[in-house]
Amino acid sequence: MTPKLRLEHVRHEFTVRDPDHPRRPPTRFTALEDVTLDIGAGEFLVLVGPSGCGKSTLLDLLGGLARPSSGRILLDGAPVTGPGLDRGLVFQQYALLPWRTARGNVEFGLEAKGIPRRERSQRAREYLELVGLSGFEEHYPHELSGGMRQRVAIARSLAFDPEVLLMDEPFAALDAQTRETLQDELLRIWERTAKTVLFVTHSIDEAVYLGQRVAVMTSRPGRIKTVIDIDLDRGAAEDLRSDPAFGKYRHTVWAELRGEVTAAQHLERTATTRKDRSRD
Repeated sequence: MTPKLRLEHVRHEFTVRDPDHPRRPPTRFTALEDVTLDIGAGEFLVLVGPSGCGKSTLLDLLGGLARPSSGRILLDGAPVTGPGLDRGLVFQQYALLPWRTARGNVEFGLEAKGIPRRERSQRAREYLELVGLSGFEEHYPHELSGGMRQRVAIARSLAFDPEVLLMDEPFAALDAQTRETLQDELLRIWERTAKTVLFVTHSIDEAVYLGQRVAVMTSRPGRIKTVIDIDLDRGAAEDLRSDPAFGKYRHTVWAELRGEVTAAQHLERTATTRKDRSRD
């Protein structure tokens, strides 16, 4: 069966200039190297890795916001060549339009799709209800809490019915209680809509709680080190995070990730030392 998303030997490089030495020629920086990964239709896959390993870069490539230096990204077997309404993006920063109400923000993408006004309004209300914001349709972003703004951002991405939802640490800026509440809400929405979800996070607990599979990335250049199947009965335990099976999976992910975090920290220290020496 053809996967919903397929990454084949994806490599991505940046051109980097040294701001302290603007006359020096730019250098090439490899963010991702030989990334190969399949994501099935309706799957919830979580991506974890150390800081700087290219997780967000990978999401940019999947969203069509950048092109890989080599390799291919396929959606339903067709190459991804740019942004499209078949992929919805949710970022850590809500990126809501402050002059629009919650309903107006959700309608924004529908306007680009040419949906008639009455249908736009109805669909926006339906998706705001889906994310638990009934009664807040006419509130502006500054009148909403951080968690409520992120719900609006999720509703906006879902409203134009994308096939894939790409989420880049969407709950990282929220307090712990709101974060856990929205994790539960996201699972409920995923079960109801059967969307394919690729979720990026730094949190191992969040990865284990949400993911059917957790893909662990290496330190840069980022590669897929391993993919761990998470077999938890989320409906059985009242407090899944205290379940021994949850702790076992958390340990398994951390065992794969620990060495990569250490390697990333070493790279960061080395880069800082070189930069300091170049200034002397």
